[in-house]
Amino acid sequence: MSDSSAIDRADTAQSGETAVEVARGIMRLFARNDVWLMPEIPLRNGRRADLMGLDPKGRVVIVEIKVQRGDLLGDGKWPDYLDFCDRFYWGVPPHLDRSPLEGGGYRPDCCGIVVADGYDGEIVRPAPLHPLAAARRKVEVERLARAAMRRMTVAADPHCSPWGAAE
Repeated sequence: MSDSSAIDRADTAQSGETAVEVARGIMRLFARNDVWLMPEIPLRNGRRADLMGLDPKGRVVIVEIKVQRGDLLGDGKWPDYLDFCDRFYWGVPPHLDRSPLEGGGYRPDCCGIVVADGYDGEIVRPAPLHPLAAARRKVEVERLARAAMRRMTVAADPHCSPWGAAE
C-alpha cells in the first residue's frame, strides 16, 4: 500500500465527505443559481462527467469531483472534458488540499473550483467561459436532454430500462 492511499483514506475518514456528498452540495449551490446538473453523464469520447448541466443561458457546465488527493494527482484524463463544456469546475471537499489545482498542469486559466460538503458549496474560483462552437453546444444540450428524459421515464416505469440504454 502506498503512503498516498493511506493518507487519502485518512483524509476521507477524517472529513467524512464522499463524492456523493460533494456532488449534493454542488448541485444545491448551482440549483440556487439556476444551473441544473445531472450526475454521471457519458460523453462521446468514452469519458463520463461526474456532473454535467446547463446554466440559464444554455451553456454547458461540467464538474469533476475529487475527494482524495491521490485521485486528484493521478487524474490525467480531465482535459478530455474540456471539449464538451463551456465552463469546467473541479469539485472538492473542504479538507482537500487545493494547492495542486493552482499549478500549470491543472490549467487554472480555464478551470474553476467549487468546495462543497453534503449540505452546500461555494465557488472559490469561478470557471472562465470558453465557449463551445454552436454546433457542438447543440449536440451536447440535446444529449443532456435525452439523458434526462430517459432517466425520468425509467424512474417512472423501470420496465422501460432496456430501451435506449445508451445515454
